[in-house]
Formats: sequence, C-alpha cells, structure tokens
Amino acid sequence: MTRYATILRAALRRTALALAVLACGYALLGLAGGAIPANRGWTPPSNGVRIFVESNGIHVGLVVPKVAAGVDWRGWAPARDLADPRYAGYDHLAIGWGEQDFFLGTPRWSDVRPGTIIAAATGSDRTLIHLEHVPVPEAGGTVRAIVLRPAEYRRLAAYVQASFAPGGARYRGYDMNDAFYQARGHYDALRTCNAWTGDALRHAGVRVGWWTPFPLGVMAWF
Repeated sequence: MTRYATILRAALRRTALALAVLACGYALLGLAGGAIPANRGWTPPSNGVRIFVESNGIHVGLVVPKVAAGVDWRGWAPARDLADPRYAGYDHLAIGWGEQDFFLGTPRWSDVRPGTIIAAATGSDRTLIHLEHVPVPEAGGTVRAIVLRPAEYRRLAAYVQASFAPGGARYRGYDMNDAFYQARGHYDALRTCNAWTGDALRHAGVRVGWWTPFPLGVMAWF
C-alpha cells in the first residue's frame, strides 16, 4: 500500500467517525430539545377549538377545522386547486410545511433517496405548504386531539398563514384531495417540518417541546 493510500484511508476513517459523532450529537440534542417544555404552564381548556396533530413516523402535521373561532380557511384552500374539487367539501385541512424538492419528489416513501434528504438537511429556501382536504380525524394512536382556546387557535392560524408566500406558485398534490403552495422559511436540519409544527404550537401558547426536529418532540406532549 502506498503512502498516499494510507493517508487517504486514515482521512476517510476520521471523516466517517466525525459524521457518526455529528449524527449522534444531533439525535441527542433533538431528543433533549423535544423533552424541554415551552409554555410550561399551559393546560387545555374544557371547551374550545379541537385540532389534531398527526404523525406518519417521520413527519408531523396539523389538522384544523376549516371554519372556527373567526378563522376561515376556505379562501386559502379553494376547490379549484384540487384534482377533484369535490374533496373541498370535507370540513378539515391537514397542514404541513417542508422542503420543496423533498415534497414534490417523494410522493411515496419508496421514492426517498439519500441525496434528497442530504440536500434538504444542508439547507434550502425553497419550501412549500401542503394542504389536504380531509374529514375530521379519529383521535388515537398516531393522531392526537388538542383543545385550544379561541385566541390560541387564532395565533396558531396566524402563524401558519404567515408561512404562505403571498402570490406564490401552486402545485397539484399527490392525490385528488391535496395541493402544495409556495411557502416562506428556510428548511435545514435545525428547522425541519416537525420543528415548524412545534413552532406553530409554541407560538399559539401550547405546551410542547422547546425544539422539535423529530416527531416525538411534538407527539409526546399530547
């Protein structure tokens, strides 16, 4: 083995070790951030606006009523944006935020490629809001119900609406009942789709993890 080959192998080992340490550190910090409560004193009211958080194991999103507490989402998610406008008759919206190329390029989890994940994690200013027209979910398992005070719900809605890019592009979704909308915000490993959901709940005043890059940091609180 030549001297240069020996140096290269040693450099590759050091790089692999550094990446492993970085990944472990990120995972530990993410779990710790999700375990530290923001809005520690918050308690749910007995009556209010019922929303939901739902997880597919990788991504956590919000589900909200289309009309409640003075907030009307119907103008934000018109029927004409759907492949089948009849689905606009559903009374709830599932809402998520994420990186554009990841969203549009992975209609199925089998479409996810390491390069897509790495590109999103290293940073992108191209983000989208994903809206799905859905019936009211059934709480349980990967779907958790949260009751908010009207003022809390209005703050949550204001945060989500501020994430839309005014006059931005619109894209057809994965199915007949959903669509994508150009969004504001920078996506990276620190501000993931799950962190955005946690930020929205925290802005509303709800007790949730202080930093929530992983689904557990949101779901464990409800």
